[in-house]
Amino acid sequence: MIKNQLKILAISGSTRRHSTNTALLRAIAAVAPADISVEIFDKVGDLPIFSPDISDESFPDIVRQFADRIAASDGLIVSSPEYVHSIPGGLKNAIDWLVSGSEVIGKPIALAHASHRGDDMLTGLRLVLSTVSSGFNERIFFRLPVKQATPVEILERVMEPGNRREAEAFLHNFATLCRGAPR
Repeated sequence: MIKNQLKILAISGSTRRHSTNTALLRAIAAVAPADISVEIFDKVGDLPIFSPDISDESFPDIVRQFADRIAASDGLIVSSPEYVHSIPGGLKNAIDWLVSGSEVIGKPIALAHASHRGDDMLTGLRLVLSTVSSGFNERIFFRLPVKQATPVEILERVMEPGNRREAEAFLHNFATLCRGAPR
């Protein structure tokens, strides 16, 4: 680990095994500079259904691990598909688990998106994320339409010079936001 390495947690809102959003996050991680670590969380489908009756002390282990990974990160990148013009249930459930804790409050958050469509979901997700974190920044956004591409094809697309420059600029801009955020 590099001294002062920025720790980004990239959350995939998809529960699909071969998700283009997860593959996009992995490709973004592949172009991250040495001073930025990008860890992928692709287990929103493994989280139990949120219940406000469950207190922080009795969180299921996987929920506590998820919250701890968020708390340990310097910022979050979220990439999600759109289902029925909205946020997928698994991602919304994951966010719901965070509302009673402090892990996400003020946490810098940016979005990436793997489709040319999905603007209704993005609008809803922006609203939800700006509600749970004052650190959400909707201007820092990376979109690369790779719908129905394989993970290898997505990595190849991100590695194309123009796309790589955009992905690196996205990471640079987000890192600047994270480094300037209050701790």
